[in-house]
Amino acid sequence: MNWTIYLSGEIHTDWREQVEQGARDAGLPVSFTSAVTDHAASDAAGDMLAPASEGFWRDHKSSKVNGIRTRNLIQQCDIAVVRFGDKYKQWNAAFDAGYLAALGKPYITLHDEAIVHPLKEVDAAAMAWAQSPTEVVDILKYVTSS
Repeated sequence: MNWTIYLSGEIHTDWREQVEQGARDAGLPVSFTSAVTDHAASDAAGDMLAPASEGFWRDHKSSKVNGIRTRNLIQQCDIAVVRFGDKYKQWNAAFDAGYLAALGKPYITLHDEAIVHPLKEVDAAAMAWAQSPTEVVDILKYVTSS
């Protein structure tokens, strides 16, 4: 079986690349999908829709266009990794975790111990909590082994 892993959350570090490289190095039977990780492109996803706008309506249109991709990829994944960084609030990642939980999709949270308390409900629904991309790869090794 080839597992589809959806990578959600923080876009300011190379955690995705670390997980993907670790999985390649381990020869895991996985493929990865993700939301758009180019912040400017994501913010502009709805700009082609008229009329041109700023603020709430621009964000509203773009979130709906981005949601087409995100919903489909989450529905198609076998497991997800939801990353929370310490510098920015990843409300979108929290939303993804809730959506994954509602769909009954297993997910792993990835974050530092310093933010355990604010993420207690998100972690409670997760199947595992990892503190590093290496730990995520170790979990993937275990769950994808025959």
